Amino acid sequence: MISHRRVVKAESPWSLVDFTELLAHKDLLRFLIWRQIKVRYSQSVIGIGWAVVQPLFSMIMFTIVFGRLAGMESEGAPYELFSFVALVPWIYFSNSVTEGVGSLINEANMLSKVYFPRVLLPLSAVIAKLLDFSIAMLFLACMLAVYRTPLSLNLLALPILVTLMIAVSAGLSIGLAGLAVQYRDVKHGLAFAMQLAMYASPVVYPTSLIPIKYQWIYSLNPMVGIIEGFRSAFLGTQVIPWHFLGMSTLGAAAVLAWGLAAFRKRERTFADLA
Repeated sequence: MISHRRVVKAESPWSLVDFTELLAHKDLLRFLIWRQIKVRYSQSVIGIGWAVVQPLFSMIMFTIVFGRLAGMESEGAPYELFSFVALVPWIYFSNSVTEGVGSLINEANMLSKVYFPRVLLPLSAVIAKLLDFSIAMLFLACMLAVYRTPLSLNLLALPILVTLMIAVSAGLSIGLAGLAVQYRDVKHGLAFAMQLAMYASPVVYPTSLIPIKYQWIYSLNPMVGIIEGFRSAFLGTQVIPWHFLGMSTLGAAAVLAWGLAAFRKRERTFADLA
């Protein structure tokens, strides 16, 4: 008779995520992602068109208010493109964080019945929103063609920008999801916080409006470098803002590490609190 033994090791306090465990539950992750997409678009008249409707109507409103009435500077690009290019990463960030933060609370019954890596819930919300992001990017490509905007080598930085965008979204979603289980005020105040954060990011205005001596403080917001990087990649309004991207990289790493650490610290209490 062959005996099988399983060695149980104490978790290292420095281990933020168990990649072996996540790999073992990859099928569950795929299921959660598909369910997120299916729930969002099932019995919807517009369907995946909602991925375009939100940034499109926001662009129209911002163009009228800030572009036409306020005469906001757009660095030589049409304000419609200037705002839409910023809205694509911002709306992905905002929606994925909002969905991710409520994921544990929405699946409270699941948490108490079966074991699985809890981090898969907010992570699936972040990954599922990449479908909306991809559709919005296709619409952006159509807008660039309509406005006859030439592409430049700056577009080669796009993979870096998307990676940073996902990292910031995942870190904030995971960390706040863990806090929201214990403190429900986190979920209730998120919409207000996101609205404030949008105006603290260069969505409707260029970073050049911020006085130079304060720009290093302003760039502590990781979305600053990401949004300015998107504008540089698609509109060529400036060279790639590597100084902002450097700060965004540090910020994304810090947010992701904080999110994983905060989540792991509270993970064992989720079934009792949810």
